[in-house]
Amino acid sequence: MIDRRWVPELWHRLDVTVRDLPFGVLLLVASLLPGLRGNGTEVGGLPTQPLDDVLGGVAVALQSLPLALRRRWPTLCLALVAVGFAVDQVNGYHLLAGTGLPIALLSAGSYLERYRRVTLLVLSAAYVPLAVVLHRRGPGEPAAEFVTFYLAMVLAWGVGVWMRSVRAAEAERRIRVADDARAAERGRIARELHDVVTHHVTAMVVQTEAARYLTAAPERLDQTLTAVSDTGRRAITDLRHLLDLLNPDHGTGHGSGPGSEARTPPVGRLLTLVEQTRRAGQPVEFTEEGTPATSTGSADLVAYRVVQEALTNALKYDHGSRTSVLVRHGEREITVEVGTDGTGSRAASPGGSGRGLAGLRERVDVLGGDFSADHEADGGFVVRARIPAGSPS
Repeated sequence: MIDRRWVPELWHRLDVTVRDLPFGVLLLVASLLPGLRGNGTEVGGLPTQPLDDVLGGVAVALQSLPLALRRRWPTLCLALVAVGFAVDQVNGYHLLAGTGLPIALLSAGSYLERYRRVTLLVLSAAYVPLAVVLHRRGPGEPAAEFVTFYLAMVLAWGVGVWMRSVRAAEAERRIRVADDARAAERGRIARELHDVVTHHVTAMVVQTEAARYLTAAPERLDQTLTAVSDTGRRAITDLRHLLDLLNPDHGTGHGSGPGSEARTPPVGRLLTLVEQTRRAGQPVEFTEEGTPATSTGSADLVAYRVVQEALTNALKYDHGSRTSVLVRHGEREITVEVGTDGTGSRAASPGGSGRGLAGLRERVDVLGGDFSADHEADGGFVVRARIPAGSPS
């Protein structure tokens, strides 16, 4: 079956002059039809004359064919059409092609880039002698008729100017939307980088610090160094997934290699996250209730990031304290609660920027959920999040 979409695509690939030419040809043919002769624009009241000489053909051609240039060279188009219109009116042809003048004026007002005011002044000045000649050759129409026609042509120009301003405003709006989208995307990528790098690096720093005191226990030292190595590999894997988002072929099947995983971590990976935190010396009690919904949208990823950031803060600010992680799956939302009892100590880890919790709050707010992070009276802290499921945001 022939795909019909290629027809408009092919049409838009053509030069704008070629696309504007058919209208000019149609206007020329219509002006030559016997039934439409003498039914065009009439200024000055001259009697209609038959179109039976070369000058009449020139008037038809000048008022119609130059319309093909109305967007590419609007000044040239307007000049040719104006000359043709003058020849038409002075000789009394009153051609249908005379409608090309307001079209040329509208196009000039819309597409002319330079000397716009000069062009309008020149045309206005040229109209004065034309009006005088028509008044003398005609039955003496009142001056109000010529003024009315002039104002109608100015209106056509004004409509073109308005179209130009609307087009410029739309282009500015699109640029602003594109800038906002780029800023939002940069912010999202920054949050992803913060979540991935901060958690894994914090775990590696804590594990490495612990290894310094295990030189007398080779088996435990080997286990700790293995945990550091595994954490580094997971960090590289998560970073690779994140950087894949910057690949132009991401999502098309060309940018992913064999064995690549989905971008959104399934909630089942929470157990791996908890186990990694345990190996870094943090006792974590993990509870998962309910059955994950078939379609959670971005909720499972946000839930994962909430647990990840909360465990990172536990390692950094309450290292060694008993930590609880509760993830509850409902039909329409995922509830996350992560807390510590305040019995640990601050780990020797990189300082925080405060971006993590703020980024989590933004993520949850986008999905229409609730987020809170509070300090407890015993020195611990608790992070709570209610994340609506099913949103594709």
